[in-house]
Amino acid sequence: MKDYAMERKVYSDIKEVVNPDHTALIVWDVQKMLVDGIFNKEEFLSNLGFLISKAREVGMPVFFTKITPLPQEFESPARKYFSSRMKFNMSQIPKEMLDLAIEPKEGETVLNKNTASIFIGTNFELMARNAGIESLIIAGIATEIGVESTARDSLNRGFYTVVAADASSSRNKEAHERSLENMKMLFDVLDTKEIVNSISK
Repeated sequence: MKDYAMERKVYSDIKEVVNPDHTALIVWDVQKMLVDGIFNKEEFLSNLGFLISKAREVGMPVFFTKITPLPQEFESPARKYFSSRMKFNMSQIPKEMLDLAIEPKEGETVLNKNTASIFIGTNFELMARNAGIESLIIAGIATEIGVESTARDSLNRGFYTVVAADASSSRNKEAHERSLENMKMLFDVLDTKEIVNSISK
């Protein structure tokens, strides 16, 4: 029986993995309410801006995500339970605080999503497969929630996965650092400078 998997090239270094011809950048939940609460706001915005700028320069697709609550009557009881424990109510947050802190450019995709994974309840995977995307660079807020959840889903679905360590953040520095250590056992977790150097054509 023919082994089709054996005929597919396996990339051998980070430069091949993040080749702009088959890579997309995911900018996870850089909404004002989250950016204002992280432990390293200025450093985070500087590193993320640098990464986005390079992705745009080399023609890499950039996807932004936004927390978009479901109407309460359609929200899951489990998520309602968790939200009540965290004393967190999205409906009480001013609408302008849900706006993105970094403005997408024309042609860049903004995905409204309802969970901590870009793959659940969106057309992202279909879009990525249609465009021949094999690798995902993931950055944003919060490291230990949406960034890690999306990164794990990404690898489990067969995408090469890279997390931008210093372009990801959280309001909880210890949780951020613990998450990065966990993810290093599964896929590439690199600083922005190393990623940018690797995607340069």
